[in-house]
Amino acid sequence: MNAPSSVDTLRPRDSGQRTRVTGLPPDLLAQSARRLRVVAILYAFAFFTSDPLTALYFPEERANFLSSAVRWGPSTLSIATALALAALTRNRRIAVGTVLTLGLLFEVIGSFGIAAAQYDDVSRYVTEPPSAGLSWVAVWMLGFTVVVPSPPRWAFIAALASASSVPLVVSFVVAMDPVLKIPPVLFFFQFVVPYVLVVLIAYVSARVVYALGTQLKRAQELGSYRLVGRLGSGGMGEVWRANHRLLARPAAIKLIRPEVLSGSDPDRQFELRTQFEREAQAISSLRSPHTIQLYDFGVADDGSFYYVMELLDGFNLQTLIERFGPIPVERAVQLLRQVCHSLAEAHSEGLIHRDIKPANVHICRYGREVDFVKVLDFDLVKSLQEPPSVEGGGTPAFMSPEQVLGDRPLDGRSDIYAIGCLAYWLVTGQLVFTGRTVTETLLQHTQAKPIPPSERTELKIPPTFDQLMLACLEKRPDDRPATADAVASQLATIETESLWTAERALHWWGLHHPSSTR
Repeated sequence: MNAPSSVDTLRPRDSGQRTRVTGLPPDLLAQSARRLRVVAILYAFAFFTSDPLTALYFPEERANFLSSAVRWGPSTLSIATALALAALTRNRRIAVGTVLTLGLLFEVIGSFGIAAAQYDDVSRYVTEPPSAGLSWVAVWMLGFTVVVPSPPRWAFIAALASASSVPLVVSFVVAMDPVLKIPPVLFFFQFVVPYVLVVLIAYVSARVVYALGTQLKRAQELGSYRLVGRLGSGGMGEVWRANHRLLARPAAIKLIRPEVLSGSDPDRQFELRTQFEREAQAISSLRSPHTIQLYDFGVADDGSFYYVMELLDGFNLQTLIERFGPIPVERAVQLLRQVCHSLAEAHSEGLIHRDIKPANVHICRYGREVDFVKVLDFDLVKSLQEPPSVEGGGTPAFMSPEQVLGDRPLDGRSDIYAIGCLAYWLVTGQLVFTGRTVTETLLQHTQAKPIPPSERTELKIPPTFDQLMLACLEKRPDDRPATADAVASQLATIETESLWTAERALHWWGLHHPSSTR
């Protein structure tokens, strides 16, 4: 998997457009089209050998076959439809997605052809009604669903329409002959219920085949990395655990779904893609050990953006506090200093994070160290030279006043405000402000005075820690510490009753996450 070398390589391609239509990779789409051609030819051959071939060899059968359009019509129309579809699959000017859509229509038409050939000769039913049990329609439906994969919703609709062929054709046959009588309850259980079950089986089969196809698509489009399992998902995309095909190195891949770009005009999509490339290059230039390491990045054929990052073993700070409760100040100081180390480098490079929150800060085992901090999710990073944007985003509980108001260009002091919110969460297990609505929370960030952390926890909080956090939470950027380095320096001077030593950290990890301290 090679990262794009220039913005030109990021323009939409035809394969990406086809993939969006069906959700399957281009090579699997082409394979499905070839399978459809084989299926159509086999369908035509089967119909030809069932009636027309015998009519050619046996005069009695020929007379019967040609006696009525009811006899020769289904076979002739079915064979003609199958051959026409087979010819269409060879026309390279027709999009593959269109061919596969016509294939689903062919499944329905083919089902009615089979049902008509099997049931519509009224002369067969002089003494008894049409026989019950599954017809060849069921075999056709299930075989088509497995051989020619399609999105489950489309497959379900096609299977439902195909299954209706048998009860509709039998109903027509019974209505045409007043002698034939089938009680409604018997008709329901003989010609409706079995095909409902077949539709359900076809739908499950379609989901299984489609899921395998989409997994194959992701594995192929992400090149050297094989996706192993999904680690989580959010509003913008998914995070997957992955393995490199050649190197013994696990990784985490973040996929930003193409739906995020839906509704945007092509120029806007291209702008977002080039911005993504620029931001990924900026992230990869950061060298702080406390910033997540970026291995690779790019744009997949279906329009998904992806990062390939180092895989971390541990907890994010959201999970840490929710599972184990507030942590002592001495530990919080150690974690916050590492966060400051990451942000200080980013700020020096003219970058701001803009979404510092507990879920984006991870503590893990790193080599032989534990309680090692990694700052994640720089996907909202922006150059300081760019104007502020409403699209900048962030998390309401951790947004600075200037981020909420959008009244001035953002700089590193916006991240410092978020550090104050993060520290508050670590030692109290509570958010600085909690409004009844998102709007109320945002307004509190711009207007309300925060309560000192020491007044909202039973843990002992040194006055110097209180003062530093309240300074970080000042409304005016000029009233906050000027840099992340300044915050780290003040954190280093805070005196606590005890120290958070490496031994304490190892003991904690041995109790609560032993798999990462082996």
